Amino acid sequence: MTDRFVSNFTNRLDAKGRVSIPSGFRSVLAKDGYEGLYVHQGLDLPALDAGGNALRATIDDILARFSPFSDEWELLSTALNGTSEVLKVDPEGRIMLSEALKAHAGIGDAVTFVGHGHKFQIWEPERFRAHLDAARTRLRDVKRTLGGLVPSAGGLVPPAGGAGT
Repeated sequence: MTDRFVSNFTNRLDAKGRVSIPSGFRSVLAKDGYEGLYVHQGLDLPALDAGGNALRATIDDILARFSPFSDEWELLSTALNGTSEVLKVDPEGRIMLSEALKAHAGIGDAVTFVGHGHKFQIWEPERFRAHLDAARTRLRDVKRTLGGLVPSAGGLVPPAGGAGT
């Protein structure tokens, strides 16, 4: 059993609006020990971030970088904690997304669960496909840039005799 959320799965909502969390994701959540499912609206994507103690710890670590009296702490806490919900997972591994969560992600009758290691995202399937296509395009550009660099003790540098010499 893995302790990371990996891969992606698309499931339909049932007649009552419930959706089954993929079994592999349920296994990670069970190992994590969080009661329910912690979910918040994505900060800059039309998706939902979800997880358990590992996601909560990441949010706490981010907030700890700022003074609790700073504007940055206030904004991040509002965006991450203020829009979050703890969803109940029923004995069959299903959750019911609130109307606010569905509206943020544009979710209708199906969702795509996308593993991100310590958390997973919940997307409207067509929006996820478009996001994945855009991510692949951007990664091809990054790969071309990195392909011309070589590792060194100080990081990646242009090859000897390459550009800049």
